[in-house]
Amino acid sequence: MATTISRRLENGEKGSIAVESQLKASDSDDSIQAPPLGLNLGVQADEKKFWFQRGKSYDPNAIATQPSVFDDPETAKHYQPPSTWENIRRFDPSARWTWGEEYRLVRKIDFKIMIFACVMFMALELDRANLSQAVTDNFLKDLGMNTNDFNWGNTVFKLSFLCAELPSQLVSKWMGPDRWIPTQMILWSIVAASQFWLSGRSSFLACRALLALLQGGFIPDMILYLSYFYKHGELTLRLGFWWTAMSIADIIASFLGFGLLHLRGVNGRAGWRYLFLIEGLLTLIFGLAAFVLMPPGPCQTANWARGKKGWFTEREETIMVNRIIREDPSKSTMHNRQPITPRLLWHSMRDYDLWPLYLIGLTFQTPMTTPTQYLTLSLKEIGFGTFTTNLLVIPSQVGHIITMMAFTYLAEIVGQLWIFGLLAQVWALPFLAYIYAVDINKINNWAAFGIMTVLLAYPSTHAIQVGWNSRNSNSVRSRTVSAALYNMGCQTSGIIASNIYRQDDRPRYRRGNRVLVSLCAVNIGIYVFAKVYYVLRNRHRDRIWNAMSDEQRAEYLATTTDQGNKRLDFRFAS
Repeated sequence: MATTISRRLENGEKGSIAVESQLKASDSDDSIQAPPLGLNLGVQADEKKFWFQRGKSYDPNAIATQPSVFDDPETAKHYQPPSTWENIRRFDPSARWTWGEEYRLVRKIDFKIMIFACVMFMALELDRANLSQAVTDNFLKDLGMNTNDFNWGNTVFKLSFLCAELPSQLVSKWMGPDRWIPTQMILWSIVAASQFWLSGRSSFLACRALLALLQGGFIPDMILYLSYFYKHGELTLRLGFWWTAMSIADIIASFLGFGLLHLRGVNGRAGWRYLFLIEGLLTLIFGLAAFVLMPPGPCQTANWARGKKGWFTEREETIMVNRIIREDPSKSTMHNRQPITPRLLWHSMRDYDLWPLYLIGLTFQTPMTTPTQYLTLSLKEIGFGTFTTNLLVIPSQVGHIITMMAFTYLAEIVGQLWIFGLLAQVWALPFLAYIYAVDINKINNWAAFGIMTVLLAYPSTHAIQVGWNSRNSNSVRSRTVSAALYNMGCQTSGIIASNIYRQDDRPRYRRGNRVLVSLCAVNIGIYVFAKVYYVLRNRHRDRIWNAMSDEQRAEYLATTTDQGNKRLDFRFAS
């Protein structure tokens, strides 16, 4: 985990009975009456991130406040949040709280913020992925299109999505995610529902492009928004649940597809038309609700619908703000309505220390994306019917959820992010090699289904890598831009994946599968490269920092113009 050396203060004291009483007393009047700075700080080893770790040794009354740069007056002044920061009124370096209080608060944030974030992501997935259900209902034939046209639709969608990523992130940073994200949802829901009236190739491509332009940026916008409420490790785990919601949406889409496609013939219309219309209207409802259910930030939850006092008490707001800022002081460098200037944008884009993660984003999903996009077409090709095909997608989605969450949790427990990305590629490699070597169209259709299901149940490391990217940014400015650039890499990956299987290579796609095997092998090398790069970067900084005297370090902190992850006291996660 990325860390700042100056945060590594040695303090082994636990909360005393006096402090415990003081904290209980403060609950009644929401005041913060903490002990002097530097005293009664929590021990990092006492943190129990997972419920199964909280056994007999867990003390909910122990002080949870972690050592940070704010405990030393000399370093604190270099990290003082600006007066424009939206949470400044709750910033209090002397605040102390217990693990019991922190965990209860995190559960409350999960309930108030995270659940609806998952619902919004499910709405996105329904509207961008329901094409997979549509093609099982003679969608291509009805519009006079073929496999290459289908590829073009996916390519246009990914390219438009990619082009919208960074502009959307900049608009979100200027307006605030709580305003921009609901606006996006309402606009794209109108386009999604309008696909009911598709008439041919041109209207299909136009709708895919417009839908993607309006959806692009949603993912990095939401990641930035969630970073206001969670610490780094917590965010990685929540993003695991977030992408689980996407897979759940795919499962729900399969059931919806099974039911809605039965409407074929109603009023002389195809079932896929009703699929687009009804799922688009569902998103419209969630988009309207988002205007009410998305507060701007931890200290801005009060409104007519959320209550005059908001969702959190003053004490809860103080804990929320200080536990996050103590872990990562860079989160106060910009307020949540502050735009990124062209100069800051360029500075962030040329941050070469994040390029290894952008490279991973560009390639890691490609070998599995192509089979995923073609799964429903492949299942129909080997003899399964329209409605059976939609249901047979579900097992791979369930397996995908289980493996993804297992890898996300293990990455946080082990503390090695790169190795799980590598292992995910190792999972996929033998299955990709098999479908290259053997024509699955000529083997038993249930055996072919089993092979594709296990392949596509691979453990996605997307959540791990988004958290990895956020940690290594170490500033709001870089975090804003890097989230978009990383996701642009992922969308570019989707463009590549959409053009690997071609009409002249069907139905076996031997040439395409050879490309997928090669990419999977290359990905293993890329993960090793990223690990080596960050280890060497940290060693280089260790040598410089350790060679400095205390006076030189103090002078560096007071005078340095280095920002974000370029600071000598910052270490990269790997």
